[in-house]
Amino acid sequence: MQLFTLGAVDFTMAKLSLASCDLSATLDKATYSERLKKVQKLLPRLELAYKFSNSRAVIGIEGWDAVGKGGVIRRLTAALDPRGYMVWPIGPPTAEELGQQYLQRFWRRLPQKGTWALFDRTWYGRVLVERVEKLATTAEWRRAYDEINAFERMLTDDGVRMVKLFLHVSREEQLQRLLARINDPEERWKMGIADVRNHDLRPEYEEAVDDMLARTSTSNAPWRVIPFEDKRYGRIAALEHVVDVLSRGMDLSAPPLATDVVPEVKRLKKEAAEIESRRERKKDGLGKNGRKKNAARKRRGKK
Repeated sequence: MQLFTLGAVDFTMAKLSLASCDLSATLDKATYSERLKKVQKLLPRLELAYKFSNSRAVIGIEGWDAVGKGGVIRRLTAALDPRGYMVWPIGPPTAEELGQQYLQRFWRRLPQKGTWALFDRTWYGRVLVERVEKLATTAEWRRAYDEINAFERMLTDDGVRMVKLFLHVSREEQLQRLLARINDPEERWKMGIADVRNHDLRPEYEEAVDDMLARTSTSNAPWRVIPFEDKRYGRIAALEHVVDVLSRGMDLSAPPLATDVVPEVKRLKKEAAEIESRRERKKDGLGKNGRKKNAARKRRGKK
């Protein structure tokens, strides 16, 4: 069941190629705020559903530099219990990881039962940056499509729910966001020379992304391309897609009270009522027998 329909926002516009992704979609501020509130209200219920069913989820986010991956993750996790998820920002492999099979570092970051794992960039670096920058041989990145499909198939066959997002903006909009990052003292630390080089290599990356979408969007782990020219639209489209996918077949009703606590409820309520009663008597200046304390003191004084 799909929980969300965005009115004028039609998710079917996000086809599995960059060229067919409609970047003109926008959301006004009021609609954005309303939709964000709604989705963030559902997220804690969804997180609890995974916790109490011992289910697992992997959310992988790819996209252009400065597109807004961090903003999606912040709004996704803002309403969640931090004990129920892990965020894994993926950078270049360490010297040790370079000596291992490239998927090995991701196996170590997969979710425990009842939790989610969010990846800010993923194992798709093998067919993106490693392909474009020639960090992997042609034979290595070409065979990686089948390796990745097998990796994801093993996870989904084992019950892991998987969401894969690619956040897309035009080259012109990306340039503006890179410049805005450079000009922002609190954001410029995120900017590196690799971001400039990646922007210059945009045509090669576009070809690599389209190949990735064509070769690795499977029935068990499909891609969703999110138009992100308008950040408000992109954030809501991404968050609502995550909730729609992760909620399929899940019971989102509140979990029941633990069975060993049920017999204690009556006693706890009685104790709470007695405490409240004492507070009220103290507030009204009454003693245990309900008589005014000051009046009792005066009578004792007369005697």
